[in-house]
Amino acid sequence: MRYTRQLTTTSPEIDWKGFYRSVFALVLPLALQNLINVGVTAADVIMLGKVGEKVLSGASLAGQVQFIMTLIFMGITSGATVLTAQYWGKQDTETIEKVLGMGLVAGIGTALVFAVAAIGAPEMLMRIYTSDVQVISEGSKYLRIVGLSYLFMAVTQVYLNIMRSIERVAVATLIYLISLLVNIGINALLIFGLYGAPKMGIVGAAIGTLCARITETVLVLCYAFFRNKTVRIRFRYFIRIDRVLLKDYMVYAMPVVLNELMWGLGSSANTAVIGHLGSAAVAANSVAQVARQLATVVVFGISHATAIYLGKTIGEKKQAHAKAYAKRFAGLSLILGAAGGAVILIAAPIANANLALSGQAKSYLIFMFFVMSYFTVAQSWNTTMVVGIFRSGGDTRFGLIMDVSTMWGCSILLGAVAAFVFHASVPVVYVILMSDELIKVPITLKRYFSYKWLKDVTREKEELGGR
Repeated sequence: MRYTRQLTTTSPEIDWKGFYRSVFALVLPLALQNLINVGVTAADVIMLGKVGEKVLSGASLAGQVQFIMTLIFMGITSGATVLTAQYWGKQDTETIEKVLGMGLVAGIGTALVFAVAAIGAPEMLMRIYTSDVQVISEGSKYLRIVGLSYLFMAVTQVYLNIMRSIERVAVATLIYLISLLVNIGINALLIFGLYGAPKMGIVGAAIGTLCARITETVLVLCYAFFRNKTVRIRFRYFIRIDRVLLKDYMVYAMPVVLNELMWGLGSSANTAVIGHLGSAAVAANSVAQVARQLATVVVFGISHATAIYLGKTIGEKKQAHAKAYAKRFAGLSLILGAAGGAVILIAAPIANANLALSGQAKSYLIFMFFVMSYFTVAQSWNTTMVVGIFRSGGDTRFGLIMDVSTMWGCSILLGAVAAFVFHASVPVVYVILMSDELIKVPITLKRYFSYKWLKDVTREKEELGGR
C-alpha cells in the first residue's frame, strides 16, 4: 500500500452547485442529529434547573462520566471513518463490514468498563468533580441508573456513526428524534410527577435517559437487520479479525481514540476545576455548555460532513478536488462559527430570566456566555480542521499532539494554578480554562496549508483477507 500518491496540481473543473447540494444533503441531517442529541442534555438541564441548583449540578457532573465514554466512542468511530469513508469511495463494502465489526467490539468493551464503574462506585466518580456532599449524593443516584444505558449507547453510537461515513445519515436523525421524544416525555412525568406519576426528581431524569437509550438500540437493530442491505452487521467479523486491516485500524484509529480521550479528559478536568469553585459556578457552566452545544450543532455537522465528503473524494483518487473542497469547508466553518457566537450572546438574557439560579450563578452565567461566544468561533475552525479535513486523509496524530500540548500543557495547567494556588475569581479562572481553542487556531492554520493531511490510506483487496 502506498500511503502517499502524487497530488494533482492542475485546478479541477468543479460543479460547485452540485457540491453545495451534496454537502447540504449531509449537513442537514447531521445538524439535526446534533441538535437532537443536545436536546437530550438540554431537557435534563432545563427541567432539573427548575427543581434546584444542587440537583442540576449533580446531574451535570455525573454526565461527565458519560461524556468521557462518548468521546471514546467518537474516537473509535472517527478513526474507523478514516478507513470507511475512503473504502466507500472505492465501493468496497466488504472491508467496511470488517471495520464495523471491529468498531462494535471496541465500543461494547469500553461501555462495559464504564457501566461497572458508574453502577458500582458512583460516589468515587462524583468526588473527582466536586466536594459538595449534597451534589455527590444527587449525582450518585443519577449514575446508578444511567450506567445501565452505556451498553445500549455503545451499539447505537458506533453503528450510526460508521453509517454516516457511507452517507447513510437520515436514519440516525429519525432514531434520535424518537429517542428525544421518549426522553422528554418520561422526564416530564417522573421529574415533576405529572398525571399521577411519582415525583422522582433526578432519579426520574435518569430513568428517562435509560428508556431513551433502550429505544435507540431497538430501532438501530431493526434497521441493521431488516432494512440495511448495503453494509450488514456480520457477527463473524466480531471474532475473525482481518490482521492487515486491524493494523491499519490501529494506525489511524488509536491516535483518534487517544485524541478524543485526552480532549474529553481535558474538558472534564475543566469541569472538575469549576466544580471545586462552588455549585453556583457549576450550575452556570452547565447552562453555558448547553448553549455552546446548541450554537454549534450545524458546525459539528459541517465537520463530520467534511470528513465524509473529503474521505470519499480521496478514496476516488481526486486529490485536487479534495484540496478545493477543503477550502470551501474551511470558509463555511468560520461563517457558521460566527453565527453560533451571535446566537449565544442573544440567548444569555433569555436563559438568565428562565432558570431558578441564585444571584451569584446568574452573574457568572452572563460572563460565561460572553466567553462561549468567541470560544465557539475558534472551536468551529479547529473542529473542521482536525475532525473534518485532517482526519479525512489519515492525518490523525496531529490532533492528538496539539490537544495534549495546548490543553494539558497550557489552559488546564494554568487554570488549575489560578484556581488553587492564586485563588483567582471564577471569571478569571474560566477565561484561562477556555483559552485552548484560541491557541490552536494558528497551529491548525499552518498544518492546513502544509497539505500533509492529503493521503490515500486504502489497500487493494488482494492485500486484505477475504470473507
